Amino acid sequence: MRVVTYILLALLLLLQYPLWLGKGSWLKVWDMGKQVEAQKQTNEQTQKRNAALDAEVRDLKRGTDAIEERARSELGMVKQGEVFFQVVGGEGAATASGVSSAAPGPNPK
Repeated sequence: MRVVTYILLALLLLLQYPLWLGKGSWLKVWDMGKQVEAQKQTNEQTQKRNAALDAEVRDLKRGTDAIEERARSELGMVKQGEVFFQVVGGEGAATASGVSSAAPGPNPK
């Protein structure tokens, strides 16, 4: 009777091996599921970034407001007839800049 029990136990272990440690095992399925979740998060972040870039491209193609805003903020450009003021604060090296659309006054010489 003992021999039959050992044979059945060995058979059970041989049948269980592929389920737990084989090519399509539960461990590999669980690991693949984690990889899929990580890839979904990466894809979601990439889609958000692409949507933001697409909106920016559409703005730049459609109107001049976005181009003007970028020229002011990134390149420091000023329209003709505007006066540029730069205020330097006392604390740290903080600077604030403002642009006035008023026409400049006469040039004192």
